[in-house]
Parts: sequence; structure tokens; C-alpha cells
Amino acid sequence: MAYGEDRGKKTLEKYDASQIQILEGLKAVRKVPGMYIGSTDERGLHHLVYEVVDNSIDESVAGFCRNVSITIQKNGWICIEDDGRGIPVDIHPEYNRPGLEIVLTELHSGAKFDKKVYKITGGLHGVGVHVVNALSETLVALVKKGTRLFYEVFERGVPAGKLVEIGTDELPTQPPNVSGAEIRLSKETGLIVRFKPDREIFLETGFHYRTILTRMRELAFLNPQISIALQDEISGQKDFLHFDGGMVEFVKYLGEGYSHIHKDPLYSRSETNDAIVEFAMQYTTSTSEILQSYVNNINTIDGGTHVAGFRAGLSRAISDYAKSNDMIKGIDSLSGEDSREGLVAILHVKIREPQFEGQTKAKLGNAEVRGIVQSQAEKFLKEYFSVYPNIADQIVRRVVQAAMAREASRKAKDLVRRKSALDGIGLPGKLADCSSSDPQKSEIFIVEGNSAGGTAKQARNREFQAILPLRGKILNVEKANDLKTLGNQEIRNLITILGTNIKENIDVTKLRYHKVIIMTDADVDGAHIRTLLLTFFYRFAREIILNGNIYFAQPPLFRIQKGEKVEYVYTEAEKEEAVSRLGGNPVVQRFKGLGEMNPQQLWETTMDPETRKLVQVTIEDAAEAERLFSILMGEKVEPRRKFIEENAAEVTNIDL
Repeated sequence: MAYGEDRGKKTLEKYDASQIQILEGLKAVRKVPGMYIGSTDERGLHHLVYEVVDNSIDESVAGFCRNVSITIQKNGWICIEDDGRGIPVDIHPEYNRPGLEIVLTELHSGAKFDKKVYKITGGLHGVGVHVVNALSETLVALVKKGTRLFYEVFERGVPAGKLVEIGTDELPTQPPNVSGAEIRLSKETGLIVRFKPDREIFLETGFHYRTILTRMRELAFLNPQISIALQDEISGQKDFLHFDGGMVEFVKYLGEGYSHIHKDPLYSRSETNDAIVEFAMQYTTSTSEILQSYVNNINTIDGGTHVAGFRAGLSRAISDYAKSNDMIKGIDSLSGEDSREGLVAILHVKIREPQFEGQTKAKLGNAEVRGIVQSQAEKFLKEYFSVYPNIADQIVRRVVQAAMAREASRKAKDLVRRKSALDGIGLPGKLADCSSSDPQKSEIFIVEGNSAGGTAKQARNREFQAILPLRGKILNVEKANDLKTLGNQEIRNLITILGTNIKENIDVTKLRYHKVIIMTDADVDGAHIRTLLLTFFYRFAREIILNGNIYFAQPPLFRIQKGEKVEYVYTEAEKEEAVSRLGGNPVVQRFKGLGEMNPQQLWETTMDPETRKLVQVTIEDAAEAERLFSILMGEKVEPRRKFIEENAAEVTNIDL
């Protein structure tokens, strides 16, 4: 019950049955879209595409689909086509409506609940393509059944008409709002889902080619039987994805920035009555672990019981081999962390009844899966080690080296832990801290060089802005072990100042500043320093990125003045436009670095919360982020050169 604010006269506010709402059909989805797709930002937008494609993949797993085509079209449309069986169009005997209409308008409907049709599916929430329909301004579905072609149009989840068969005398030969789309992939059966996301729901409705490409590449690696064509009619970009090598190729792709401990990845596939367990793995010279996990083709970015089982089986097999061959010398024991250093692995589990934690399916919760995966992984590895002892020796020696480095770096970690920034003791003298003790209101600028740091200290608002100048370029942690990393003074200062600790001991709730802003010059050296810092955060404090606390400052390149009018611009194109618009001969000043700005200019353009431009760092796809860090910051030169040559126009604007 709700009461008035007057504590002396508590008046019971009206609360009766008339205030209870029932959201019929797909209205619930439009009311709270975040419950179904996680968010209404660009991540949620692209989730719509994945929901449709996941249905095509389910058709492929069932043996009925070989090709998928995705086309980003103009005016906010996207078209997804497959050569599967197509959604049924006949009349449902109980509901007296076409199957296509039921599937697209009714929550918790579909054939995935009946295991006779789909034995393995991406999920069982029953809200996939219905949600896409509900959150689209317009959706057109076309189904091919032999020589017959059907379509139906929906507007914001509601049928705009009836199911229509194309080609009959009394009906049009082309459905509206389709822009010439045809069933191209199959002569027998197929499906096109073409939709335009609703601008009333989403913060932005423009699809990002690279974001979709990353997810489609994953699916193509995991399903070598399928081919995926992706194109963007706006930019002209095209990719064709098909990988006969499947997960083995996936492992090589993710680890191409490092040298390998053994030549070829190990691969295992086992099937029981309860699950299909498939994994590929290879050890590299990296000091980090790259493990990507999937359940029924869904990327479980937060892991789950299958990951716990795989790690346990891996650790047990390696530890037993090391002990039986007397390879543990000079250390007390091997830990699970030791067995995973340098590992690049893909784990894919297929089960009938996946239980995910949350609608976005980020973590698997099936308790029984842990034991199944652990048993299969341990069994395979022990058999493999017995047949190929030379490879087993290489792997175990790599793990023992990791254990020795771990013990050597323990003292360094303990020192970092003891010098917690929360007690205010031992804060580096170069830090110009803010007066606020409220982390939510506080922000810290990590600034390139003492000169820019001095300007930033004069420009800042001392109440809530702290400044940490860096001396040159910090260590590339991608090429260094923990001992060397934690021996670096600049990195030790950074860890101490942030206050969260690192890696397995990190506690984001202890972060002293809720905005950690990397502010470097707008040149190649500045971009390099920014990348080095980002590599440190990704490897040692990834949770801070995931928590949304890392930002890039965006200093301007030019100051343009005509008379008393002053403009700051950020690109050459903006400069040309401003000069043309202002006319005459305006004074153009190019800032070669932050140190060339005076404190007032730096405040107005880069530090003032009212006028500055900040870019929040996010991790859209963990697998692709791992690969990019391994290529750009790893030890191999050739993959890095190749990547830069192929992506020269975009390399400074990569979204993680």
C-alpha cells in the first residue's frame, strides 16, 4: 500500500483493480525491451540480428540449412535470408491462424519446445523472433515452399494485413516494403526476414558492419557445414565466411599473434546421451588465457558450468601427467591458473535443455554439465598425452614455467595488495588528487607526459578531477610476465591509485574514481600510449572496462578563430568545413599535443563535463578483442603488419 507524505495524517492512496495492467501480445516487449534483449543501445540493436540468424543456425544444426545471407540495406533496413525449411504457413489446427503469424506475434511459441523438430537449439525462452517483430517499425517475412511464395507484413509487432501468397491473379506480385527482395539461396524452400528497428525504442538504429561480421565469423567457425554471406549496400563491404577446419581454424585465428608451443591444435569431440562436448586448444607463448565458450552456438561470455568443468579436467590431466613423470621440481604444486597460461581454446557444448542465467544467455547454469565436460576433457587429454608424450612434455614444461613465474611474482602482488589506495597511504607523489572522497563524483585523467600533466593540473576542477602524469610509454604487458609487469613503477603507481587490486583479486567496488579517462595527444605516439594503457586494463583489470569506467578523452586538432568567434574541430574534414563556413581568412592553429594548449583551452575542449567529448570503452566481443590484442600487442610482427595494411583506414577507430 502507498501512503501520503504527511506523517501526521497518513492518507491511503487509491489502489484498486483498475490500476492493474495486462500487457497483451507483444506489448510487454515494447514496454520493457531490456528484459528481452539486454539494452536498447547498439548492443541490443544488434541482438535483433543475432536472434534471427540463430534460428537459421538451428535449422542448419538440424540438417536443413546450408546458406545464410545478411544484407545491411539503406534507410535502416536489414535483410536476413536462409535456405532452410521456412516457417510453416499452413493454418494451425487449434488456433486457426497461419503458423508464420503465430511464430512472429505470440510469446513462448515455436517448434523448439518439441524436441521432435529441433533436438538442439540456441535457447528455449521462446521469445526470439517475436521480440524482433515487436521492436521493429516494420517487419516483412517471406517464405518459400516449393513453387509457392508467401509473405506477411507486420508493424510494431501487429499484423498489417493477412498472409498473402504471391503470384495469384487477385494479389500483387511483389510484397510492399521489400525493395525487390527475392528468395535467392534455394530453389526449394527458404525464408527472408527483413525488418527496420523502431526509432521509438532504440537510441540508434544504424547497424555496424564490423560488429555483425564478428558474430557471423564465430558462427561460421562453429558450424563448418554452413556458409554465411554478409554485405553492406551502404559502404559496399562484403565478406563470405566458410571454414572447413571449424574450431581448429578458430583457435589458429585467435592465437595468430603468438608463437606456438606445439604445432597443431588439439581437437576433441565426444557425444553422450546428455551432451555433445567439442573443444580445440593450443598453447602459445602468451602470458594470458584465451578461452571462448559456447552452448548450442550461443556465446556464453560469462562462462558457466561447462567452462568450470573444462578447466577442472584440463588441470587434472596436466597435473597427473606432471606428477607421474616427475616434472614438478622447484615448486610446490601446479594450480589451475598455471595450466591455463598461454592457452587458446574454444569450448562448444550442445545440450537439449540449456538453462541460462538471464535472457541474453551469457552464463550456463546446468549443474550436471560440469561433470560431463570435466570427464570428457580429462579422458581425452590423458589418452592424448599417452599417445603423444612429446607434445605432453612441451605443454607441461610450459605450465611448470608459468608456475615458477607465479611464485616469483607473488611477492610483487602482495606488495601491491598491501599498498591499498583505500587507506590513503603510499599514493604516488606525482598524483594530483581531487578533494572529493566520493568515487561516483570523482574522475582521474591519465595524461601523457609531465608537460601535458602540468597543463591539466592547472586546467582541472580540483574538487572532483585528479591528474596522473605518465612518464613516457608504459610497459607492454602483452609481452611481459606478471613479475616484470608489477616491477614497473608506472604500472605499480596506476594500480595503487585505482585501489581495486588486479586480476583474480580485483574488487571494482573499491575503485576510487568512477571515470578513468585516458588523455593523450591526437597523434601516433598518443595512440600507442593509449593502446598500451588499454592493454594493461584488458589483461589486469578487465572488470573495470566491463563496468564502464574507462574513457578516452577527445582533444581537438584545430582551433579556428575569426574575429571573436572561436571553434574547435577534431578532423581535417571538420577544419575544411569550418574554414569554408566562416569565410575570409580565419586563423587556424593546429595543436601538435596537449602541452600546446593553455589551461583555459584544455578545460574548454577536453576536460569540462559540459563541453568535452568522451568515448566510453566497451568490449563488444571478447573473442575478437582477444585476437586484436594478440595481433597488435603480441610478439609476432608479420600478423601485425598484415592487419595494419588491411585495416589502415580503420585501425585507429577499432571498437573492442
